[in-house]
Amino acid sequence: MFESAELGHKIDKKTYDRQAPKLRADLLDAQFDVGELKKFPVIILINGVDGAGKGETVNLLNAWMDPRHIQTHAFPPPSDEERERPFMWRFWRALPPRGKIGILFGNWYTDPIVNRVMKKTKNADFDQSLEEINRFEQMLADEGALILKFWFHLSKDAQKKRLKALERDKDTRWRVTQADWDHFKIYDRFSTVSAHALRHTSTGVAPWIVVEGADEHYRSLTVAKILLDAMRKRVDQEKKGVRRAAFSAPPPPSMSGRDLINTLNMKLALTKKKFDKELEKYQGHLNLLSRHPKFRQRSLIVVFEGSDAAGKGGSIRRITGSLDARQYGIVPIAAPSEEERAQPYLWRFWRHAPRTGRIAIFDRSWYGRVLVERVEGFAEEADWMRAYAEINDFEDQLVRNGAIVAKFWLAITAEEQLKRFKEREKTRFKRFKITEEDWRNRKKWHAYENAVCDMIDRTSTEIAPWTLVEANDKLHARIKVLKTLVERLEAALEE
Repeated sequence: MFESAELGHKIDKKTYDRQAPKLRADLLDAQFDVGELKKFPVIILINGVDGAGKGETVNLLNAWMDPRHIQTHAFPPPSDEERERPFMWRFWRALPPRGKIGILFGNWYTDPIVNRVMKKTKNADFDQSLEEINRFEQMLADEGALILKFWFHLSKDAQKKRLKALERDKDTRWRVTQADWDHFKIYDRFSTVSAHALRHTSTGVAPWIVVEGADEHYRSLTVAKILLDAMRKRVDQEKKGVRRAAFSAPPPPSMSGRDLINTLNMKLALTKKKFDKELEKYQGHLNLLSRHPKFRQRSLIVVFEGSDAAGKGGSIRRITGSLDARQYGIVPIAAPSEEERAQPYLWRFWRHAPRTGRIAIFDRSWYGRVLVERVEGFAEEADWMRAYAEINDFEDQLVRNGAIVAKFWLAITAEEQLKRFKEREKTRFKRFKITEEDWRNRKKWHAYENAVCDMIDRTSTEIAPWTLVEANDKLHARIKVLKTLVERLEAALEE
């Protein structure tokens, strides 16, 4: 894996001094073109052997290009806040928007490799982490990101010489720590594990580039030239309007006319007396569960989707009415902002992943990609088709970090929706709830129903199942939501 990076590549100072000024100017031009287009972000991952020039390369890129449009992140051991969220959370937050360059120095590869080297994880766990990384990088690429992964390599002898040389120089002595020498002692194991990681994560959309780090002139020119060529190629593609191929064929509609939604029993209802009794019971139970000692190590994510006017707000209020206001947050989702459109579509939801002991309630959610964006044509077929797997991956990460994910689809009939729309128009304090967009969406009722059924089929998993709520009767819907939530919490806390 590293043979070609142990050949002793060198470039003399004269050659470097001749080539560097033009390369630097060309990099600036390419960076400007990327920023002007704002079509894609550039994500640069910096990894490799201690002493191979990773830090120097990061400094060089910031010096040669405009640092105002570069976001450089180094990742020390995770903070308490970061440990209370999924492993990828701090990397999600560090992703650059379209038109910007992000340099991630020590990134999502560091912990899996180090943990395997130190034998804190088994091979199976390591391979699972690598597969998850592959899927994540594929998603970034599908979202338009240009990903460049640099691995800076030194042979064992070269690393030893490098560390000793740094120690001899009083100006660089501080850069060599005992940890560096401890790592040197396990060089062979580190090299073996790293080679395994690179083989399994060097993909067509995000290949590894191994750079010999012994000679700073060779290292600098090599990285700069590769970055320049990659940005130029991508800019040219964007200017030519090169389109990606469709991901796969969309799922067909039901041939029988029966589906998950239109077969629900919409006649289910509760009397006011029964509702009041059940409400007190389940709200009290939910309050106790939210204060259970075991919940301090968990989090709760409640997702509400449903037809317009299906009663999502009313169900949310019955949940929050039983909780400590300091414990939960409601996340209303509208059309994405300019900042959000410059990132992968999941980015605005990644940011709201709750800490342990907290509850996040989403009034609409990441499922917009496979619902409204699909039906209204805001997302290309290739994008919403791949979103099912990306959403499942996201929820899997949440659950493995201790989250309990409860997802509700509130369903009403077209007749009941029309009735509620007209009532809203007549009621002064409810008029704000009805818009021209709501009336326009009604015309696509069947298209939305097909999209909902596909969504449930593809994303209702054993760890994050969908609950379909018959919501023609609001009292029945509110109790079903509360009861389901209590049952999910009880089961999770008993594990």
